[in-house]
Amino acid sequence: FNKFKNSVTNEIQHILDECKLALDDVNDKNLSEFSNVEKGIKISRKYLQQLRVVLRKRNFINNENEILFFKKQKPFIYGQLKFYAKLYKYLLQKPRGTDKSKRNYLDAEIKKLQEYYYYNSEFIKYYRQNATFLDEFYFLRGNDNIGLLSDTSHFYTDAEFSTSHDNAVAKILAYDLLLNHYTNELNDLKKSTRKISNNEKLLESLSLTWTSNKIDLIELIYSLIASGAVKGDIKDLATAFEKIFDIDLGNYYRSFLEIRGRKEDYARFLDLLKISLLKKIKEADN
Repeated sequence: FNKFKNSVTNEIQHILDECKLALDDVNDKNLSEFSNVEKGIKISRKYLQQLRVVLRKRNFINNENEILFFKKQKPFIYGQLKFYAKLYKYLLQKPRGTDKSKRNYLDAEIKKLQEYYYYNSEFIKYYRQNATFLDEFYFLRGNDNIGLLSDTSHFYTDAEFSTSHDNAVAKILAYDLLLNHYTNELNDLKKSTRKISNNEKLLESLSLTWTSNKIDLIELIYSLIASGAVKGDIKDLATAFEKIFDIDLGNYYRSFLEIRGRKEDYARFLDLLKISLLKKIKEADN
């Protein structure tokens, strides 16, 4: 009897330990990358299925073991699966635009989590305080009390592998992880914004003036991109030069058409730069 009891307990604990070890490796990586989040989903699904198989083969030795399983053990893995699934959806839907749009989206996602905490505060308080007086209704199969249900989706779940509130615990664990992830990402964005602001202040303190024609600067910009000396987009580099020199380049795409339309001396400004540099070198040598 004790050997059977220990076998079930050890088997479940072994699954939990292996799952935690595998997920620790995933969590050490960048969770802003789809590939890492997909690994988290696959791992948690794999070990959740292993728990399901254990319950198909064996029965719990007593109510205490069953409550422990549905209150702590299954929700640990199920909560990880919910976390990675929600994070995957977030990565698909989050804006690719400005930092401001990303911050607004994160604020909205955090607000959703906070609303869930608010509307389910009674059960969350019960769980966080490690209360036990309702465990027999919350975490024993077939013993649910309809008056205590806040989530009707329980009626559609697998009765052999679910109780009325193990899903709620998993959701709390998942949302705690999401809140931590969103908060860290939001803080990183704020730091990035402050850094950009500091760089803009630095630019304002510089005393640099572009004295040549605007089309000359546009010729330089296109040359830097075309040569590969600067990796990036024409628009981004043009914007950078506009900020550095406090200048409005206007429609630089049209200006490039003017450069292409020259009958000769396509690189007029670049030729001038070369002549000026060679002259400077000769003067320095003398």
